[in-house]
Parts: sequence; structure tokens; C-alpha cells
Amino acid sequence: MARSHDPLIVAFDMDDWEEVRRLAEALRGCVETVKVGLQLYTSLGPQAIDELKSYGFRIFADLKLHDIPNTVQGAVKGLVKRDVDMISVHALGGREMLKAAVQAADEEAEASGHPRPAVLGVTVLTSLSEQAALEVGWNGRLDERVLSLAGLCVSCGLDGVVSSALELKLLRKELGEAPLIVTPGIRMPGAPVHDQARSVEPAAALSWGADYLVVGRAVTREPDPRSALQMVRRVAGLG
Repeated sequence: MARSHDPLIVAFDMDDWEEVRRLAEALRGCVETVKVGLQLYTSLGPQAIDELKSYGFRIFADLKLHDIPNTVQGAVKGLVKRDVDMISVHALGGREMLKAAVQAADEEAEASGHPRPAVLGVTVLTSLSEQAALEVGWNGRLDERVLSLAGLCVSCGLDGVVSSALELKLLRKELGEAPLIVTPGIRMPGAPVHDQARSVEPAAALSWGADYLVVGRAVTREPDPRSALQMVRRVAGLG
């Protein structure tokens, strides 16, 4: 299937400037988007976004914002000022928080002149198993919970969701092709699942409807990250 964008996102889950720059230099020009998550953001600060943008990368600010609406609104505005391309917020923050995030992205994009980033709702973490869900008081099936939260995100005006590949077919069936779906928990054939309880191989995730795949260890922990990324592309059927 022809794609208008590079569906791979590399997760910069690290806390050291030297490692960030080494990986950024290795991947410069061979991936469009990189993920700045909590580990990198809290260790090196928002300057990490600026540094990675200087290499030409698009930025997925995967901070999973989850707070009262006013606080999330301020955080989203701060990220828009940094000219990020995608922002994640927790769907469990509820309707008012989600709407506040969308409003903040709209308002700050207009005020700053930066392009408006996509706002994505995190449904259920890929590390959460059925048993873990029961332990936090979630009864019923996880896929039903994911669909409910994804529907809430769409109704609040978000651009899409972050969801495990295991729910992709259901989400596409019920929500259609419009919402962006970013899928973490991607692993290579034969690789250990690590802390991702609900992980899937890349080709399957794309065939089931993912727009973007977040890959981390399969690239970042290899001696030659550039070659490792090309291997992920081949396994995913991207070239």
C-alpha cells in the first residue's frame, strides 16, 4: 500500500546527551519522526526537543499528559511553542481534559504561527495485561475498554489514538479510517516481549490499520542503529 508518510517512529528512550546525539546522527535522513518520552524529557528537558529538531526530525511528544484540564492546557501550549508534530494525552483524563488539550493546540498554533500538532489519546498502555487491568478495578475485556476510550477521544475532537496493535482491527471497524492510530509495543520476530504485555510484529500492525509504529529497542540498542532500522523496514514490508 502506498503511503504519504514514513510510518516508523523511533523512540529515543534514554537520558544522556551523548547517546541522543550519537543515535540522532546515525538515523539522520533515514526516519522522519522520533519520539520524545518521559525518560528523555525529564532527564534532559525540553531542550531535547530542540536538539532533535536540529537534525531534521519530526517530533512525537509522547508525554501522556494526564492532569486537570487547566494544567494540561498549559502543557500542550508549551509543546506547541516547541513546534512538535504530535502530542499524547491520557484518554482517562476525561472529556473536559481532552477538549482542553484540543483547544490549547488550536489556540497556540494560531498564536505562535506553528503548525498545529496532532493530539492523540492514549487508550490502554501496552504493558497492561488483563490481570493488571483487574487489579486496578477494570472489569470486562480490555478491547472493549480501548474502544470506549478511543470513541471518547474522537468525540472530543482529537486527531487519533495511541493503541496496541491487538485492538487495531476493532478500532478500524468501529471508527473508520479517519482517526490516526499510533501503535507502540512493536517487536521483531523472535524478540523478547520485555515489558510489553501486548506486543505485535510490524507487518501485522500495518496490515491491521496502524498509521504509525513506534519502535525502540530493536533499533536503539543495536550496534548499528541505521542498519537495524532498515531491517525493521524490510520485516514490516516497507522496502
